[in-house]
Amino acid sequence: MVDHGARRQRWQWRGGLTRKREYDEDDVRVRPGRSSRPRTRQRPKHSDAVEGFVVAVDRGRYTCHIESTGAVVTAMRARELGRHGVVVGDRVQIVGDVSGRPDTLARIVRIDERTSVLMRTADDEEGGTEGRFERVVVANADQLVIVNSLQDPPPRTGFIDRCLVAAYDAEIDPLLCLTKGDLAGPEAILDYYAELDLPYVLCRPDQPLDALVAELSGKVSVMIGHSGVGKSTLVNRLVPGTDRAVGRVSAVGKGRHTSTSALALRLPDDRGWIIDTPGIRSFGLAHVSADSLLHGFPDLVEASTRCPPNCDHTGAGGDCGLDKLVAEGGADPRRLESFRRLLASKEGVLDVDGAA
Repeated sequence: MVDHGARRQRWQWRGGLTRKREYDEDDVRVRPGRSSRPRTRQRPKHSDAVEGFVVAVDRGRYTCHIESTGAVVTAMRARELGRHGVVVGDRVQIVGDVSGRPDTLARIVRIDERTSVLMRTADDEEGGTEGRFERVVVANADQLVIVNSLQDPPPRTGFIDRCLVAAYDAEIDPLLCLTKGDLAGPEAILDYYAELDLPYVLCRPDQPLDALVAELSGKVSVMIGHSGVGKSTLVNRLVPGTDRAVGRVSAVGKGRHTSTSALALRLPDDRGWIIDTPGIRSFGLAHVSADSLLHGFPDLVEASTRCPPNCDHTGAGGDCGLDKLVAEGGADPRRLESFRRLLASKEGVLDVDGAA
C-alpha cells in the first residue's frame, strides 16, 4: 500500500530546494588575489642598520666589511631594494646577524648614494653594436690605476686611452702604473702622454713598491689592465697572503685571464682599499657621449673651439679644428688618430681590443 502522506512530504521537501532563495553578503566567500591585496608604501626605517662596504659579489651573495667592528659578513639583498644592483665598492646599510660568524646571513636594506660609478660597455664581441649593454665595474672609487706592462706583452696605448676616457667620464683620477720595468724603459709611452701631465709610477720586480703604495694610501683604487701585465702579481705584493692567481703570457704576447671576479682588498695598516678586477680584453665606451669622449683627450679638446658648428671631428669635412692643431705642431698626430679610432668604435666594432 502506498503511503501518500510520506510521498507528499518528499515532494514538498524537493520543492523547497528548487524555490528561489535570496542571498546576502554572508553567503559570499571570495578571497582576494595576491595582486589585489592592499600594500603599504611605508617601509621599515631599519634604524639599527650598520654601515658596510661591499668587497665581493657572488651569485646573489654579498661579502661586506662592517666599518664599525671590522667583521666580514655575508649578506643578501632585501626585496625592498627592487632592481637596484649592488656592486663591489658600494657602501650599504645592513641588518640582521652582522657578527660574521660562519653560516650566518645578514640583509642589505639600503645602498648609500654613490660618489662615482666606473662603467664600461660590454662590446667585446665581434659583429656590430647589437647586444651591447652597460656594466658597472665598481662604485665609489677615488682612483683608476691603469696597469700596463712595458714589455711582454708590449704597452697598448689604445687601451690606456679608453681607460682615461672612462676615468674622466666618471670623474675619477687616473694613475698609470707601468710594470716590468726591468724589461724595457718607459720613455716611449711617457712621451706619448707628455701633453697630459699624466701621473705614473714605475714598478720593477726587484724593487719595493713604495711609490705605488704612496699613491694608493687613503683612497679606494680600482686596478684594471689586460691579462698578463702583472696586475695580480702587484696585488699579491701589496696585500701579502691574498694569493690572487697569476698567469703566464702566451707565445703570441697575450695574457691568460686569471682573476675571475672583482675583489676589494684592504691595504696593510688600513692605508686604503684596492679593488682588483678581472683581466679584460676590451673597455667599451659606447655609453660615453662624443663630447665626453673628446674630454678624455685634454690635449685636443681646446682645439675644438676652432671647429665649425656641428663638427663631428672625424675630419671628413676637411675643416676640423683638431686637424689644424696637429698641422701646426700643437698635438701629437698619434693622439688624434687614437681619438678618431675610439670615435669610430662607438659606431661599430673598430679597435674593440684597444690595441695601439
